[in-house]
Amino acid sequence: MKYSYYPGCTLRTKARELDKYARESAKVLGFELEEVEDWQCCGGVYPLGTDEIATKLSSIRTLNTAKEKKQDLVTICSACHHVIKRVNDDMKNVEDIRTKANNYMKLEEPYAGETTVLHYLEVLRDRVGFDKVKEKVVHPLTGKKIGAYYGCLLLRPGKIMAFDNPENPAIMEDFIRALGAEPVIYPYRNECCGGYISLKEKEMAQNMCEKIMDSASGFGADMLITACPLCKYNLCKNGTDSVPVYYFTELLAEALGVKEKKEED
Repeated sequence: MKYSYYPGCTLRTKARELDKYARESAKVLGFELEEVEDWQCCGGVYPLGTDEIATKLSSIRTLNTAKEKKQDLVTICSACHHVIKRVNDDMKNVEDIRTKANNYMKLEEPYAGETTVLHYLEVLRDRVGFDKVKEKVVHPLTGKKIGAYYGCLLLRPGKIMAFDNPENPAIMEDFIRALGAEPVIYPYRNECCGGYISLKEKEMAQNMCEKIMDSASGFGADMLITACPLCKYNLCKNGTDSVPVYYFTELLAEALGVKEKKEED
């Protein structure tokens, strides 16, 4: 199975290794990520202005490219996923935005939200299946107690994102189990880390990160995993030293045996 793939800015610059782990893991699991040509930054933040069109155009271009290739669109970064999926919902359900965007872009065929947008974790859960992921594991993470940090953007708004139960998600815990580790449920796994205020309100962001990490370690987590590069950066920079933080593709690559191959290369 081949998917159109939107890596986003962070995974093509400072987090290149996390992108490589995702691509190599996909090969082991039987699907291919075909990077969208000439993609542009999605903006990283969904614009809330009802008349805001310009900042949505890069997402629409990416969505339309996937449509033309008759492929679903896969994202890995939670922030990119949040923006692109919400813009796609606008194009599907908000006539004024759809009309203005299509009038501006002058596409051969108007775009109306036809593309299915999937997060990489959804591909693992819904297309590959966590049972198959478990079968492909060659280095199970046995004995590790891992707390999943969801943050804000994957889960909310719940009806549009439709990723998992926004109050009691399970997809990352099921992912952890598939890798052979033990998931740790802790109270702050769905709370905001303050990533978007970390420059302006550093003390507040630090307090938010410390609560998350203290909560995880207090419930016995050896480490945290996240699917958001901004969350990972913020937790590492502003959190405590109580638990290390990893990106989910890094642990996936380790369990599948491709991380060590990439490091050797």
